[in-house]
Order: sequence, then C-alpha cells, then structure tokens
Amino acid sequence: MAFDVVIKNGMVIDGSGGPAYAADVAIQDGRIAALGRVNEKGKRTIDAEGHVVSPGFVDGHTHMDAQVFWDPIGSCSCYHGVTSVVMGNCGFTLAPCKQEDADLVFRNLERAEDLSRDAMLEGIDWSWESFPEFLDAVQALPKGINYAGYIGHSALRTYVMGERAFTDEADEDDVKRMQQLVKEAMYAGAIGFSTSRTLNHITADDRPVASRLAHWDEVRAIVNAVGETGKGIFEIAGEAPGRDPERIREYHTRLRDLAVESGVTQTWGMFSIRVAPDFWRPYFDLLDETAAAGGRMFAQVHSRALNTLLSFESHTPFDKWELWSEIRQLPLAEQQARLADPQLKARLVEIANRKYTGPRVVGAEPRPPQWDFVYPMSDMSYDVPSMAELAAQRDVNPVELMIDMALERDMKMFFRQPIANENQDHVLEMMKHPRSAVTFSDSGAHVAQIMDSSLQTHLLSYWVREKRALTLEEAIRQITYNTATLWGLHDRGLLRAGMAADVVIFDPDTIGARMPEIVHDLPAGAKRLKQTANGILHTLVNGEVVLSDNEYSGATPGQLLRS
Repeated sequence: MAFDVVIKNGMVIDGSGGPAYAADVAIQDGRIAALGRVNEKGKRTIDAEGHVVSPGFVDGHTHMDAQVFWDPIGSCSCYHGVTSVVMGNCGFTLAPCKQEDADLVFRNLERAEDLSRDAMLEGIDWSWESFPEFLDAVQALPKGINYAGYIGHSALRTYVMGERAFTDEADEDDVKRMQQLVKEAMYAGAIGFSTSRTLNHITADDRPVASRLAHWDEVRAIVNAVGETGKGIFEIAGEAPGRDPERIREYHTRLRDLAVESGVTQTWGMFSIRVAPDFWRPYFDLLDETAAAGGRMFAQVHSRALNTLLSFESHTPFDKWELWSEIRQLPLAEQQARLADPQLKARLVEIANRKYTGPRVVGAEPRPPQWDFVYPMSDMSYDVPSMAELAAQRDVNPVELMIDMALERDMKMFFRQPIANENQDHVLEMMKHPRSAVTFSDSGAHVAQIMDSSLQTHLLSYWVREKRALTLEEAIRQITYNTATLWGLHDRGLLRAGMAADVVIFDPDTIGARMPEIVHDLPAGAKRLKQTANGILHTLVNGEVVLSDNEYSGATPGQLLRS
C-alpha cells in the first residue's frame, strides 16, 4: 500500500537541534509514518533534492481571531513556513460575547490592534456567545493551517460587566463569574488566558481597554482559576513600571509569585529599546529567579527590530499634520503629481520639521521620526545606511529625501522605522537565552503598519545565512520544537514517526522574505501589508500540501488545536 506522500532526497533537520541528515520522509493519514530510506511509493512524491525538510514553524503570538473567518490560510504567517499559530494574545478575543454586544470586543480590538471595524463587521459570521462555542465555530471553519486560542481578559470582562468593564473595578461576584468562565474555556480547549496592562492598549476614543481597569487581585484570581484546571498558559502584555528600580522590583515580584502560586506557565514579550538599552536584562533575570522559586516563565522575543513600515501607499508619520492631511486624502496618483511641485514639497518639508504637537502615538502607529533610525527599503537588505546618513550624503533634508525616493519609485517605496530592538546584538543575546521563545509576529494585527509575519524567514536568512550567528539546526529548533513545546503542542515541532505531518521544504540558500506590498483584499476593501517569501518549495499541514511557492493549493487540512 502506497503512502499518502513521500518526500524524497531531502536534508532533514528534525527540530530537535540535532545535526541535519539525508533522509526520505513518508506521510500517512496526516502523520509522519517513516524517516530514512523509503522505498515504498507515495500517492504523491515530492523531490526535495537540495532542500531542507523541517517541521512546520509555530507562531506563538498572533491576533488572527477575526482574520480566521475570512482567511483560511493565516496569511501572511503561512507564506513564511508557519503551520500552527496561537491567537487571542494580549486579552483581545471575540469570545465570550453575544453578537448584539460585538461592539464591546470591537472597541478593544479596533485601535489597540489596528483591526478594521468594517472588515470585522463584514467578514465575521457570528455564531457563538460562549468561548467553547467560539472554539467550535473555529473548528468548523475550513482552515489551511492550525489554530489555537487564548480566552482574552478584555472580552471576558466586557461579557461579565458590560459597559462597567471600561470604567470600574470588578466586584466579588464579577470575579467569581470570570473564574467560572475561564475554567469553562480551559476545559473546552483554550490554550490559556491572556491579558493586557500596557499603556499602549487603548480604545478608539482614547480610553483604556477593558483589561487595564482590572486590579491585580482580579488578574491573580483568574490565573489561579486557570491553575485549577491543571493546564494552560498565562500571557500578559505587561505593565510599564518605568525605570524606578523599586517599582520594577515590585512588579517582578508579583509576576514571579503568581507563576509560583498558580502553577500556570507565564509568558510575556520583551524587547530592547535604545532609550533604555539595559531595561530588558532584569526581566531575563526574573525568568531564572522564577524557575528557582518553582514557577515556569518564558519571554517571547523577536528576530529583528520591531518595525513600523512607512509609505505613501499606507501611512507616513505626517498624515494628520497641517497641509499633509489635505494632500494625503487625495488619490495616490494625484498625490504623486502634487508632490512633484517644488514649492509644495518645500512647504511640506518645512511643516514636517516642526516640533510634534499632535495626539498621543500608540503602539505601532507611525510616529514623528528620528531620521537616524529610519531606513529605506528599496530591497530586503537589512544593514543599510539610515535616512539621516543618506540625506547628509546628498545634502538634502531627510523629509525631502523621503518624498524624492517615493517619487522615483512610483510611490511604491517603504521606509522601515524601528520602535524597539534597535540593537541587534541584544536581539541575538535574547534569542539565545534558554528561557526565551523566538516568536511575537503579531500577525493579524497592525496589518497596515507592521509586517513581522516574516520573523521566521528573517531568522533563517539574516542570522543563519548572512551573519552565521546561529546554525540552521539551532534556528529551526527555535521556531519549531521550542515554540511547540512551550505552548503544549506536543505532537508538533518535531519530525518523528507518529508526529503530526506539518512540514516545510525550503532552500537554505535562498529562503528569505520578499518585499512587502500594499493590497486591499480584506473584507470591505480594507488595506493591509502583504509579504511572501523566497525559497519555500512546499508547506504541508497535517500531511497535505497547502502552499507551493506561495501559491495556495485550496486544501483545508488545518485543525483547531485544543489544550
């Protein structure tokens, strides 16, 4: 009897961190059936000569809760070898929630995660109220990749408290109800519980998202309820204690003590920032301290700078400024014509160089640039001169240079503006820490502002191939076995007989992100950034080919991954 798929002649890197080895891989009924020399035929045979065969990549930090209803393949993560994602991070989920109260969860999502309200209204077929019903709805959807999901604090809070969730502390009955619902969600298969306490997460009308109103005792009570179920992850978009050592220590003590008393694995994202270059180090010390105290905690880290992408096709830092706002409301072709006028350009440059006095910049929103930390993206080269350096070489103002470079490329020009992780030595150090996970794409959120769905291919192209700072085996382990294991996806992340057949076949000499582009393919015609990859021959999910050279096969083998 023939296998369903046989992958021949590839170089297997199995996710364990062990050395690559030449082998065939046989797949049957969605599982790895054999590795080694496979003489039996397959109903489909894939020649992987010259390619690496690895487990599918696991993305532990996405916001695809709405996107899954209109995009079965999980783009753009899927284009970069990702076969399983965890959604519902930072407390932002669509359940529990009644359909008539959808505005409550939209309010939390719309600005904090830059999700189009019109796209959500048009693209979501609402068929649930409880979180278990939401999971059932996701399970019933045709899916190209696998999805797991947290129950989010903001949605939980608004479901229990209604409008009071945006103004009040929870009372005792509110907290008890939230504890009951989070346990119900965990028993139904939620991957864990997530919350946000960061100042960056606000609503469209500049109020804190619902979870930020919670007293720490409320968070503690809910996480301890998760602990009673004996499973799950607690993910937190953390507080901002500033640089006061006493406040930082008090916050760290709360995190540590909660991890220990609840028994729930805790995770949060961490970046280096240039204004406080060593701010991240005590957080990494906390990981070891928590482990020594008997708790489990890991940091989510990125493979590069956290970048906002600026362009005239999407956003510039000056879109709401005087005169700029008038120009930016015009059709792009008309903007292009107007910007070619030297007098108008000089006026725009003068305005853009004034001191910023506008509204507060939140999260990944474009911000007034420091041109020493803005980089042109004429291709995917990462180590390039800044706009300040290039402007000095040409003896022009950086704003004028930005306009000229956009005009030279028919307005299809991106500029990369890091908002964190500017120091790449720190990035590498964080990735190598034994209690970190290389993830945090935010895929599904900030879709017209950032494009970090390519962090996995950047890891393989930049840190492995270009910098040789990691071996291919080390890097693949980071984004397969490590991530799968930390989130409890124990049948994924390794190529072993009996494991789920999530497989990526790629050329290590060419794998890497392609240039992003602006597309208008969201429901209601909303725009987003799209980025595909070079060098990935095939991506298989549960034994079926879902993508071949970025082209979707139409297969829907993806599963809901319940805890």
